[in-house]
Amino acid sequence: MVALAEELGQTARAAARGRGGLTAEVFSDLVAVEGLWRELETDPAVLMTPYQRFDWVAAFLGAGIDAGEAARILVLRDALGRSRVLIPLTVGRRGPLRVARVIGDRHANFHMPLFASREAAAMPAEDLTAALVEAGRAAGIDVFMFRNQPRFWDGTPNPLAGGGLPAPSDAYGMLLGPDAEATLRRVFSGDTRKKLRAKERKLVEFLGSVEHRVAGTPEAAAEIQAAFYAQKAARFADLGVADPYADEAIRRFVAAATAPGAAGGTPAIEVHALVASESGRILATFGGAVDGARFCGMWTSFDTDPELGRFSPGEILLHRLVGDQAARGRRALDLGVGEAGYKAKTCDETIELVEQIVPVSPASHALALASRLAVRLKHRIKRSPRLWAAALSLRRLRRSVAGA
Repeated sequence: MVALAEELGQTARAAARGRGGLTAEVFSDLVAVEGLWRELETDPAVLMTPYQRFDWVAAFLGAGIDAGEAARILVLRDALGRSRVLIPLTVGRRGPLRVARVIGDRHANFHMPLFASREAAAMPAEDLTAALVEAGRAAGIDVFMFRNQPRFWDGTPNPLAGGGLPAPSDAYGMLLGPDAEATLRRVFSGDTRKKLRAKERKLVEFLGSVEHRVAGTPEAAAEIQAAFYAQKAARFADLGVADPYADEAIRRFVAAATAPGAAGGTPAIEVHALVASESGRILATFGGAVDGARFCGMWTSFDTDPELGRFSPGEILLHRLVGDQAARGRRALDLGVGEAGYKAKTCDETIELVEQIVPVSPASHALALASRLAVRLKHRIKRSPRLWAAALSLRRLRRSVAGA
């Protein structure tokens, strides 16, 4: 991996011209493209997910999670020289092939490119694919593998999703309205709100008053994250599985991403907690990638104490979170990729996702074919209750054998 980074690092910038008048530039240095990137993401016309914010990507790269892979920022310009598309990538080896993926990989729920505007996103899918192939050749990339591409984002089709295979799982979210109370009444049924009020009253009787906190400083974020790590460690220990959040690189990423953004702006990741006011005990947490318009849920946790479980502190925090985000003017909130009961009860929007593979070199076609077959198989298993139940049983069997 390090050799690849050094090899690709010999060229700081490569350019190629594709069809549709698109010119592809490939940058190897975040600093070189930071000004353009921030200009694009702060333009009111931009179409992007919070996972492609400069601060989110910079925090991820700085943590060294994909150490040894080379960062490549792809910028596509039109015939007038205007920046139309930006895609942050890492390039690593898979056998003899150089594979490009959107930065964040499994730690990000969405990998859509950053489009300068809806008009830019309206380009023909074949023009975008052709530009990627030309850029890949110029940068020495054999294949692009794009996970979790939304078919639509904010009502606009994503051209990179065109012709992609349905992902094993979709994501789930909701639109938020300008009236927080009206949003809560729409998202949570009357019966659900009544039950949550009753649980919160009993929780207050048990622990005293509780409050919803949003971390406003690195210190506050670190305190909430410490509780999150402890709660998740306990949960994973109960399940008998390894704790992915024990990785120090992931913790470095979270620490950097929850710090205030450029010039003290919005952090890349916003963290929330339900806290017992008197003791300061953190009962539940929620973290999400954010921009001015959207909160994208990345993780959640709750205190595993059985005495607290009957009060559903995680559900109480989610209710507070939805109201908070609507009151602060965000237009949408999602709870990430994958099926879960609390998502089904809360969300009224399914965000369809696809997996897109773009082979560049002749040698990459075999890998692309194998990857497509794997995606189809995973999709079939996840969408079949019978096959998914069998897969879960096999997973539990392997855990029990490994722990024996």
